[in-house]
Amino acid sequence: MSVITISRGSFSGGKMLAERVAEKLGYRCVDRDVVVERAAASAARVTQKELRDALTKPPGLLERFKHKRYLYLVLIQAALAEEVKDGKAIYHGLAGHLLLKPGPHLLRTRIIAPLEMRVRMLQDRLKYGREEALAYIERMDEDRRSWTHYLYGVDWSDASLYDLVINLEQLSIEQATNLVCSVTMERCFEFSPECQEVMDNLVLASRVRAELALAPATSELEVEVVAKRGRVTISGMLAHIAQVEDVRRVAARVAGVADLDLDEMALPARAL
Repeated sequence: MSVITISRGSFSGGKMLAERVAEKLGYRCVDRDVVVERAAASAARVTQKELRDALTKPPGLLERFKHKRYLYLVLIQAALAEEVKDGKAIYHGLAGHLLLKPGPHLLRTRIIAPLEMRVRMLQDRLKYGREEALAYIERMDEDRRSWTHYLYGVDWSDASLYDLVINLEQLSIEQATNLVCSVTMERCFEFSPECQEVMDNLVLASRVRAELALAPATSELEVEVVAKRGRVTISGMLAHIAQVEDVRRVAARVAGVADLDLDEMALPARAL
């Protein structure tokens, strides 16, 4: 009962692959819109458009508002983790393999297709001319490349980020579907108790991080959160020493938090 992420460029066949695999395995198919809707529902002051922009727009205007981008991605990660926490789910959207963290719970898949195939798909779907279609694909690919490098310091196309890379140059969607299903049903990608624990830890950490980002007393902070069987470790820079108790109070009220470790919270040098 794996969680499968499918990364792809625009008009590379990723959506079709996700839907076929979900149908064959009996999995839920989760796309960006589902995650954005859930994330927006958790924070009244954040719109779905802002969240979509945070997932798709390259560094630029939002780079001047880095903390807002942090907030949006915290909410998106928490929403995605909630959507797939019980396994048997496929997410096809940008950076699912990065947002959900690598581990035995996740089958990270990337699908690629020849440029001419992508151009034809785009032309069929949107009725673009060839040059317009080429420009669109190049722009979208560059945006994705810039986005992942800016946020995670990785190359979006790096094959080492994935467990399975499928090229549709010689394979049909049906053959690619069978390949993903075959790998998913292998023992190493079953949703074992170990996998469920990894996912539960990620969900709890994401909930705590989102709660800290939304609470007025801690909303200015940018933190990392790690959870393990109810013990939550929070690290990051404080603005002032009193915020330690604010962090403790906000994090402690999240369901599932049994113990807090705030030893890695630090003050900036000028405040010491």
